[in-house]
Amino acid sequence: MGILYIVPTPIGNLEDITFRAIKILKEVDLIACEDTRHTKILLDHYQITTPTISYHQHSKIQKISFLINKLKDGKNVALVSDAGTPGINDPGGLLVQEAIKNDVQVIALPGAFAASVALSASGFPADRFLFVGFLPKKKGRQTMLRNLMKISQVDLYDLLVLYESPHRVLKTLQDLQLAIGNKDVVVGRELTKKFEEIKRGKIAEVITHFKNNNPKGEFVIIIRNN
Repeated sequence: MGILYIVPTPIGNLEDITFRAIKILKEVDLIACEDTRHTKILLDHYQITTPTISYHQHSKIQKISFLINKLKDGKNVALVSDAGTPGINDPGGLLVQEAIKNDVQVIALPGAFAASVALSASGFPADRFLFVGFLPKKKGRQTMLRNLMKISQVDLYDLLVLYESPHRVLKTLQDLQLAIGNKDVVVGRELTKKFEEIKRGKIAEVITHFKNNNPKGEFVIIIRNN
């Protein structure tokens, strides 16, 4: 029986990867990638020639079965996403579930996670935070925001952490302001990359900033509850 390795990859800067991760990627028999073309950039940078196979949110059950059969045949497989830690806001969790069902050993490596990068730089006390990933694009969006407001009212978390795309970041900030008020917020953009930006202030101030400065890149939004 092989081993399924969960290998975090950099969220931007190619140097943000551990020595152990590079070693595993070189030694496994196969690397399952969210996008093989994207992962190839990282592999080429570190002269890793391990074969790759695509595994993403549109992969059929046959692809999961193929990977499980490889593991059962004694092959070691590394699971990577385009950026960050597999299984968090990506389909990696489905493969892990099937591996566990089939008694395949799963070993997770520590590594990059955009939310933790933003939390570290926020200046907020991060003892208790609620990570919700991406809000629903349409259906269920307002319901989720109302529920988050109810949770915050009983003081179950100090910080709310979510992800957003450049196309919806302004709408999300505006929706948050309506739902939970003009709270203190930290917005991280393009974290670890060349044009990294961290904007701090009240939600209204940050909204004004990104209205005047066209938002580009991937965003992490942290809202302070107290």
